[in-house]
Amino acid sequence: MQKLKVLLAGAALLFSIAAFSQSAEKYISSKSHIKFFSTTPVEDIEANNYASVSTINPKTGAVVFSVPMQSFEFEKAMMQKHFNNEHFLESSVYPKSKLKGMITNLSDIDFNKDGKYEANFEGEITIKDKTQKLEDSGTITVAGGSLTLDTTFDLTLGDFGITFDEGEMVSTKIAKSVEVSVKSEYQSN
Repeated sequence: MQKLKVLLAGAALLFSIAAFSQSAEKYISSKSHIKFFSTTPVEDIEANNYASVSTINPKTGAVVFSVPMQSFEFEKAMMQKHFNNEHFLESSVYPKSKLKGMITNLSDIDFNKDGKYEANFEGEITIKDKTQKLEDSGTITVAGGSLTLDTTFDLTLGDFGITFDEGEMVSTKIAKSVEVSVKSEYQSN
């Protein structure tokens, strides 16, 4: 009986060591902050979204974001109404935008070692059923088994069918290109 207890304890110890030495299958974020910023001589517009979800697969480098468009919050209620209506993002018809792609320098990132790592990304972003290629870089910070991703990039609204005729009031208030900032906190799955 004593040998069986020692054998079971040894097996449990080996299993624990193996479990902790392997990297996570996938990192999941339900704590993402996506912000877009538009600046023109007439007005600055900022919107924040805290409802996005994301995954990073440390073995393959696959990155996926799903962004509910109606979750962007604006300082002014009228801006939010315009953002979601049929002349802008049509969020009742196109409720989510998606980003998917790959970390292209995966070998430069050690998901098992605390530190800051430059991450290069290539993929596609889909807004209003229009898909565009996206190449970007950002920072992945590994700390205590968790990840944080920080990046900023520009999107041209016309690439996604969001255009305004010259002379329309809205054409002077919204920039043709907006800055998008992303900060996501991931936990291992």
